[in-house]
Amino acid sequence: MRIAVLSRNENLYSTRRLKEAAEARGHEIDIIDTLHCYMDITSAKPTVRYHGEALPLYDAVIPRIGASITFYGTSVVRQFEMQGTFCINESVAISRSRDKLRSLQLLSRKGIGLPRTGFASKPDSAADLIKNVGGAPVVIKLLEGTQGIGVVLAETKKAAESIIEAFMGLKANILVQEFIKEAGGADIRCLVVGGKVIAAMKRQGAEGEFRSNLHRGGTAALVKLSPEERKTAVDAAKAMGLNMCGVDILRSNNGPVVMEVNSSPGLEGIETATGKDIAGMIVEFLEKNAKPNANRTKGKG
Repeated sequence: MRIAVLSRNENLYSTRRLKEAAEARGHEIDIIDTLHCYMDITSAKPTVRYHGEALPLYDAVIPRIGASITFYGTSVVRQFEMQGTFCINESVAISRSRDKLRSLQLLSRKGIGLPRTGFASKPDSAADLIKNVGGAPVVIKLLEGTQGIGVVLAETKKAAESIIEAFMGLKANILVQEFIKEAGGADIRCLVVGGKVIAAMKRQGAEGEFRSNLHRGGTAALVKLSPEERKTAVDAAKAMGLNMCGVDILRSNNGPVVMEVNSSPGLEGIETATGKDIAGMIVEFLEKNAKPNANRTKGKG
């Protein structure tokens, strides 16, 4: 197969591992900087151009689209879809997962466990917003935040109101969520590929830190999932329409709740924690499923 990885940095661990795994299985693989792609949009023969030349037709594309370039990145993925190239994650699914509010609404519609969440536009809604998610402490999140940035724990009602009013005064879009205290600053990252959980790790936040992101000093360890947790992760991936994703789950008193679905999950932490060849499993999925015009949306939006 000929595979393309859309990545801004060929030296990133995840990008390097995908390249190594594909080459080890006898495939040809190109690392393409997403922002250096440009599109020839025509009804006759839509193409993606790169460094002055039309890119060849690939058998499969693995998008590694950073949150800061979601709009342009999904446009490039959509162009590949229009060519009939199989994309492991389609543009529509990536867009769904990147919009925190939209993704929570989609998960809610499917009856998947979630922390109680509020969303509002006006500062005068703050008190009822806090009350409606169960009262302080609450977690306040910027819709555009990633890797734990823009996530604040408000311990008291007064602090929560002040933070909400400050964010809203800056015209920032925020979510207010119940704080799952019993999770103890830990979450579970489930790596889902092809409708199966192929690996899972427990991420524990640093001392005094309620966010468990590895980028913020958290640690990772192997974890055994319950059948309910496994099903929750698979159902969340399916609701987003993602063939490959990381599903972040908290263990609450009411069962597993989904915090986020990540369409470009990092591989370093989970490969290290589990000792599994995750990159190889992703390439194996492509070998079985990458066929021309196999995308469900076919670039339609």
